[in-house]
This record gives sequence, structure tokens and C-alpha cells, in this order.
Amino acid sequence: MNRNSIFYSITFISIISVVSITLAFIFLMDYDKQNYSEKLNNKYTIVAKATLFHLNNFITQKELEKQVKNYNMKEITDILLKKQILAKAEVLQKIVAKIGATAILVYKKNNYLLIEHENTKLLLKDMDYQPYRYHTIRVIFALVLFIIITGYILTIRKIKPLRKLKREMDKFAKGDLEISCASDGNDEISQVSNSFQNAVNQIKKLNQSRQLFLRNVMHELKTPITKGRISVEMIDNTKQKQRLITVFEKLELLINEFVSIEQITSGEGIRNIKAYRLSDIIDEAIDLAMIPTKQVNINIKKNLILNVDFRLFTTAIKNILDNGIKYSIDKKVVIEAGYDKISFISQGNPLGDTLEHYIEPFTQSNISHKSFGLGLYIVSNILKAHNLKFTYEYKESHNYFNFENLSNLME
Repeated sequence: MNRNSIFYSITFISIISVVSITLAFIFLMDYDKQNYSEKLNNKYTIVAKATLFHLNNFITQKELEKQVKNYNMKEITDILLKKQILAKAEVLQKIVAKIGATAILVYKKNNYLLIEHENTKLLLKDMDYQPYRYHTIRVIFALVLFIIITGYILTIRKIKPLRKLKREMDKFAKGDLEISCASDGNDEISQVSNSFQNAVNQIKKLNQSRQLFLRNVMHELKTPITKGRISVEMIDNTKQKQRLITVFEKLELLINEFVSIEQITSGEGIRNIKAYRLSDIIDEAIDLAMIPTKQVNINIKKNLILNVDFRLFTTAIKNILDNGIKYSIDKKVVIEAGYDKISFISQGNPLGDTLEHYIEPFTQSNISHKSFGLGLYIVSNILKAHNLKFTYEYKESHNYFNFENLSNLME
């Protein structure tokens, strides 16, 4: 159990309470018993002492009655009963002195005081005596223990929904919107659970609306693009025809990027992971970017195999190539890859801000307004989905964009 959890704290406090109360009851019972025994001993001592003084003619009958009048001690005069008690009683304590002897006897849950002087034997019964209240103390202790245990169980039951809420929140944090944490209770935890469930439902609705909007936009755009491509094929002017074909291909690439955005940001993650050679991925990315091969210098380990979603990873590399060539001085990009990272190197000025600033959606460089500001945002999210780290460094007049932790994609 997590020592920082509420459940651990409540359990720990309850155990400490039970142990403390048990020790306190044991101590108090022992103390109370000793105190009770001392009171009885003091009582019997006073009565025995006064009686022996009287039998030795040290005090008168009136003085004896005066000293013992507050103690309800009755003399046993029945000879048979007296013999029976003396024969069967348990002796708790006996004191022998020059003036006589005294003994405390117990018989059938009653206390008796035996006083002996020469040939005289007095047996006094303690009429106020009550056995020590073990039963009462045990009942009180059991009642207190029951209250603590009941309180612990009720408290745990009340906060138990917190565990379910935490599990559902962990699922939600991982992108799973199909969670259920609604509660029928009226306490604060139930209210928090219901509020969180309402928030999740609202996010699901917004997410569905966004997906529907993007898919509708992409669907509506594909129709005119397709018609445009068909119409372009009818143009005789080769130069104009090629320009229009390039425009339509660029539009198709933008739609594909929207598909990538929709897949990643909707929480669907990557679905088609297979083993591909990095060289094939890079070649496909160069074709998608419509970049002349002379602008890309490739220096990678041969036969480097990665387990990736081919379309998404190709899109990420295509966007990095677009970005590198667009902002480089010589309009060239060098790709270097080892067993731990892929680096995209281009000569140019350093970024004006941190990489975290540029991977936010719709962030543009101050020197250009040619993009929608989604390129690095898409790259960052695709790499996150593949458990890779996106880093940037500037050295020796070159920008380095790195895909790190490449070993996560290797078998």
C-alpha cells in the first residue's frame, strides 16, 4: 500500500488508536484494581485494628462502635455457617500480631474478616462488598473498540470510490475517454466523480464534433481537388499543366497532414506498426515533400529497421525536411542516423525561441509566413506517439533537429 495514500493514513491511525486504547485500558484496569484492593485493605485494617483493641481492652465498646460505624460489617453468629465458611473459604491475606491475628477470607463471592484473640474468633461479613467489575470494564472496552472499528469501516467505504475515480482518471490521462465514474451518492466524493464524468462527456462531445468537422472538411476538399486534377489533364500547355498538377498534389499533401493531425490529437494513437527500413521511409518522405534528391544528403546506417506507422513517420520526416530546406541558407538538409537517433542538419540561423515554443500549434517563425505553423507540432505529436524524444541544438552555424531514443523502435 502506498504510504502517502489516504487509505494508508486512515488504516495507520485506526491501528494506532486501537493499540493505544488497548494499552490504556490495560493500564487503567490494573491501576483501578490496585486502588480497589487498597481501599478494601484499608477498610479491613481499620475494622480489625479497632476490634482487636477492644478485645485487648484498649478501647471501650462505644469507641469501637464509633470507629466502625461507617463500615457495614456484620458478625456471623450461626455456628454451622461459621464452621462451613472457615473450612471452605480461601484465605487472601493473614496477619499475625501480639494483640491477635486477622485474615481476609473469600467464600461464594463474599468477603469475610476473621479476627482471632486468645480463645475468641469473630467472623465478620462485608455487607458492602462487590466483586471487582471485570465484566463492566470489558464491556466498555469492547464498546469503544467496536465504535473505532465501525468508524474505520464506514470511513473506508465512504472514500472507497476515490480508488475507482483515480483508476478512471488514469485511463483518461492516457487518452481513454470511454470511462465511467458516475455515482449515485450525495457526498462530496460522489459530487466530484459526477462533475468529472460530466467534464469527460463534454470533452467526448467536443472531440466528436472536431473529428466530424475535420472529416467533413477533408471530404469536401477532396471532391474539388479530384475534379481539378481531371480538368488539368485536358490542358495542352505543358508548363501550366505541370504547375497546376503540383498545386493539386500540394493540396492533397495538406489533406493528408490534416488526417495525421486528426489521428494523433484524437487519441487514436498509432495503429499500423510494422518493420520498415529507414532508407525506404526517408525516400518516401522526400517524394512526398517533392524535394529534389540533390537537396538531401543521406548518411545513415545500412539496413536500419524501425517499427513504425509508415504513413505517420513518413509525414514527420517530410515536415522536418520541408522546415530544414525552407529556412536553410543553402537549401540543403543532411540526414544522419545511428542506432540511437536521427539528426536533420541544415545550415542557417538559430531558432529565435525554444523548441517548445515552435511545437505549439499555429506557431510561425518571425521570418516567414509561408506555413500554417503546424509542421513541428505534427512532428512532435507523431514522435510522442512512437515514444521518441524531439530535441533541438545549434552548433557550428547549423541547426540540428533530432529524433532521439531510436532504440525504442528497434526489435
